[in-house]
Amino acid sequence: MKLLVVGASYRTAPVATLEQLAVGPADLTRTLDRLVAQPYVTEAVLVSTCNRVEVYAAVSGFHGGLGDICTVLGEQAGCPPAALANHLYVHFDAAAVDHVFRVAAGLDSMVVGEAQILGQLRDAYHSATGADTAGRLLHELMQQALRVGKRAHAETGIDRAGQSVVTAALDLAAGHLDGDLAGRPALVVGAGAMGSLGVASLSRLGAGPIAVTNRGADRAVRLAEAYGARATPMAELTTVLSTVDIVVAATAATEPVLTREVVTRALAGRDPGRGPLVLLDLAMPRDVAVGVAELPGVEVIDIDRMATLLAEGPAATDAAAVERIVAGEVEAFLTWLRGADVAPTVAALRGRAEDVVGAELRRLAQRRPDLTDDQRAEVARTVHRVVQRLLHQPTVRVRQLAAEPGGDQYAALLRELFDLQVPQTSPVDTVPDISDDAQPPFGLADLPPSAGPADVPPPGGER
Repeated sequence: MKLLVVGASYRTAPVATLEQLAVGPADLTRTLDRLVAQPYVTEAVLVSTCNRVEVYAAVSGFHGGLGDICTVLGEQAGCPPAALANHLYVHFDAAAVDHVFRVAAGLDSMVVGEAQILGQLRDAYHSATGADTAGRLLHELMQQALRVGKRAHAETGIDRAGQSVVTAALDLAAGHLDGDLAGRPALVVGAGAMGSLGVASLSRLGAGPIAVTNRGADRAVRLAEAYGARATPMAELTTVLSTVDIVVAATAATEPVLTREVVTRALAGRDPGRGPLVLLDLAMPRDVAVGVAELPGVEVIDIDRMATLLAEGPAATDAAAVERIVAGEVEAFLTWLRGADVAPTVAALRGRAEDVVGAELRRLAQRRPDLTDDQRAEVARTVHRVVQRLLHQPTVRVRQLAAEPGGDQYAALLRELFDLQVPQTSPVDTVPDISDDAQPPFGLADLPPSAGPADVPPPGGER
């Protein structure tokens, strides 16, 4: 079984394409089921955020798996898979592990070092486990990815250099409002995770008064009360919009909430002397309709614009330290994975030997009924001892060879030589523990660090 990552992000696709690909909570289980129903896909985790849509999959073949995943992504986007080709990236085996670990560590985020992606990966993993689409391979991959992310933030200063997407967006917004948000009235549209982060960040920066609106009024009230803000009905959106200077829009709506008509009416009742109305659109699909940015007196900062403006990353030393952590963890995971792959083959070989020994002992009992029980027991011990000694060195050596790059070939050769049938592992049955106290699924602490990942290229040299 091989690992395959197929996805699109702010680096490769415009917001319009990410909107097409985005999978909302209501459609997540259906899409995961659709993925594992494909011929070459056996496990799947789907990550869908405002900055990326990625499928992490265990596949039985590279080309077949890639075609299956692209088919599902095309169905989600409502277009032929070929139309997505220029926006998708593909990572296979070692490169797939490297990519997932880099994402978890915040190295692939729009705001390098932000920790929000860890929670998003955890949510994606739990969703896949709940849908029974995360099996043994992705179970181990996601468990370790989350630990790599935690380690990166705990052992380096990337937290100091990085910031959340909301904080970065507010920094950009401050540039349009005399460089300071203190005392600026603000509105947060949406009371989910991103909306909550928006209220917390605005409060910390001294913005206020802060209003919160959400289609579910109860959530808006709870969020507002937690930060001393004011909850307002969604029906009063236009009125409240005319009284604020900055808006953080982060809903899960499938259609824009801040339409051109709504914003135009709000501007009519707003004093233009207060400066521009700054709209931060952090939703996917977008909350601010196309065309609103053309209105006079409005500044729209969306994912596309943030990708262009956020050119500064974390300090080079912190980024380099995280890169080293990721490289070592990737090599450790691949070493474990190669060893784990050969273990069922070794067990099958020993099982075959035991079957042969058992058959011969039964034949001996039929041919020599005159042997006593003690004699038969001594013969059985001797034969078992001979077989174990014969198998010991080859099985130890094949485990050592399997831990090296390309080591999976040795397990395949054993299966071919001895015609071994190795059963496939079944998916995990429960949501695994990914708390801080949970132990790693393999002995990473006992493995030596590596200078970098050992990439295994896909068939035909494709990447």
